[in-house]
This record gives sequence, C-alpha cells and structure tokens, in this order.
Amino acid sequence: MSAEGESKAERAASSGGPEPTPLATVPPTGAPVERPDQGVIESALDAIAGGRQLSRSQANLLRSMLSSIWSMTREGTSAGDLKIADAALAEMTEAFRVFSPYRSVRKLTMFGSARTRPADPVYMLARDLASHLAGAGWMVVTGAGPGIMAAGIEGAGAEHSFGVNIRLPFEQGANPFIAQDPKLVEMRYFFTRKLMLIKESHGYAVLPGGFGTLDECYELLTLLQTGKAEPAPVVLVETPGGSYWNHWREFVEELSSGPGYISPDDLCLYRIVTSVEDAAREVLDFYCNYHSCRWVGDLLVLRLQVAPNQRELAELNAEFGDIVSAGSIRLASPFPPERSDRDLLELQRVALRFDRVHYGRLRQLIDALNRLVVPAAPGRP
Repeated sequence: MSAEGESKAERAASSGGPEPTPLATVPPTGAPVERPDQGVIESALDAIAGGRQLSRSQANLLRSMLSSIWSMTREGTSAGDLKIADAALAEMTEAFRVFSPYRSVRKLTMFGSARTRPADPVYMLARDLASHLAGAGWMVVTGAGPGIMAAGIEGAGAEHSFGVNIRLPFEQGANPFIAQDPKLVEMRYFFTRKLMLIKESHGYAVLPGGFGTLDECYELLTLLQTGKAEPAPVVLVETPGGSYWNHWREFVEELSSGPGYISPDDLCLYRIVTSVEDAAREVLDFYCNYHSCRWVGDLLVLRLQVAPNQRELAELNAEFGDIVSAGSIRLASPFPPERSDRDLLELQRVALRFDRVHYGRLRQLIDALNRLVVPAAPGRP
C-alpha cells in the first residue's frame, strides 16, 4: 500500500505514536471561551449538596469548581491532565478531612533530613523540641518518613502528631511512630504535600537536610516574603557549634541580600537557634500577644490579646510608618465582615493600610506588638 493510501491509525501504529494534530485545528489563543451553562451548574450543585445547608461562600466556591470541570470537559482536557487534577483534588480533600477537627490547635511543622539517625544529636534536638511544644499544647506535623520526621513524631507522641507522607519508590512508608494512625495522610505529589505541611501550621522548624529540606525551606520563606502565607515564626535549628545554617546564612546575606536580590528586612523572617529553649521561645513568644491577621478590604487587621496604649501606638506609628500606604496604625473594633463571621470578636485589634510589599517589616511590627507583654530576649531586636 502506498503512503497516500495508509489510514491515520496505520501511520500512527507504524511510527510508534499518534499522528500530530495539524496546527490548523488548534483553536487560536484568543478564541472565545464557552461560558458554563448556569442551569447545569445549579443542578449539579443541588445534586452534590444533597440537601445540605451551605453558606454563601461555600456555594459560590463549589459553583466555581463545577465551572472548572465544565471547562475541562468542553475543552477536551487530556486524560493525563485530568489525572493530575483528580489526584490533587482527592489528596487535598482527604487532608482537609484529617486536619479539620484540629483547626483550633496550634501546630508546628518540622522539616529535616530523612537520613538523620536516632543517635545523631540533631535527631535528639528535633525530638526534644517536639516534646517541649507538645507539652505546651501544640501539635507537630511532619512528612511522616524516617530521620527528622520520625524524631518529631517520637518527641510529640502520636496523639499530638500528624504525618503527611509522600509515596516514593526508593523509601519505605510512614515511620512506625505514625503508621496506621488516623492522622496520617498519604500523598503522591510533592506540591499537595507541601501545601498541607505549610497551610495547616502556625510555626516551622527546619533542621539540616538535603535538597528536599532546602526546597521546603526556600518555598516557606518565599511564601512569607510575598504574603502568600500568614506571618509565622520560622526557626532554623542546629546543634551548638554546628555550621549548616551559619554557612547557609553567609550565602544568603552575601549573595542574595548583598546584591539586592532580597531586602535586608527579609532576614527577619527566620531565626537560627541552637537549643530547644531558644527554638521553643521563638515559636511560643510569637503568639504571646499577636494572635492572627485578616484582610478587610484594603485594611490589614492584626488581632491581639492586649492592645497598645496611646503612647505605644504613637511609637509604633513613628517606627513603622514606612509600611503604611495611607493613614496610620490605629486601634479598631471588629469590622462588619468579622462580626458576620463571628471571627474572634473577643480579641483586641489594630488596623493599617499595609503596603503589601515589606513583609519582613511586618514581622518586625508583630515582634514590637509582642514586646508589649514579653520583653525581647537577649540578642533579639
């Protein structure tokens, strides 16, 4: 048979793969996108909800998700791409279910090498830090593997621990301290795993490790630097006399901060410590007065246990006026959206039009608010 007489299927079989789609059949980038049929979306939402009462926000977000599924269906999204979307959504759904009952409990995520042995002083330091924080009412989240991850769960105890495990072909499953525990989540993708390790926690401890640990550390600092994660304490932990984080700091300060790739204030987003006591103090003191924050329109609202008095407020404005885009740092009562959600109405508040750029300076402002109730530790500004 001549080449002209071959079918597309025969040519695909003989070449070892499908025939490429002619460029002429690919929709142009600027082609109008078909809008979802709202009647279909509403019917699907009603069927999925099954009579359950949903808040307005929940209903709107579920409509948005169903509209995304509509678009993927209409645009002929490949099976491979759908597989990624399906697995990622399933993994997040399971993680949300596991963490949901414990949302009111403070948590620390611990990162570090999977190769650290139990006899290593770094392992012991991680274990003791986790134990200390569990004693203070916190829970500990790790990647559920061996090494530092096992140390964190061993120290905190399974009842105070979560594991977010990644399935890898060259490593065993979850460590014995968390295996079979209902607070263990198994994941296929690193990106969903890192999302949960960061999203669900209120503080972070990073111990020496390899590429994976450094990847997690840099992503965490990037999220804090850009405001994609809420302000939180980060301790880079090593044993007394260790050089891992000090060498890292030299690199960051000389080759990133020096040329201006990051701002000097960004160095305030973490602290290097060499003891359980210093690490725990850095984490716990971050919440001694500061509680949480929320955006209300263009105002950043910082919720506090104790509000500054007028003299202290004037000092805060003098020191941190550079990060206020308009107006001043001022005392505030709960705003209407907060009252509607009954969102921590019992707490005090200060509000400012934060410039959304200088998150290192925002961390310094939080430190200043915390010093209203706890003086700064020696060597800490």
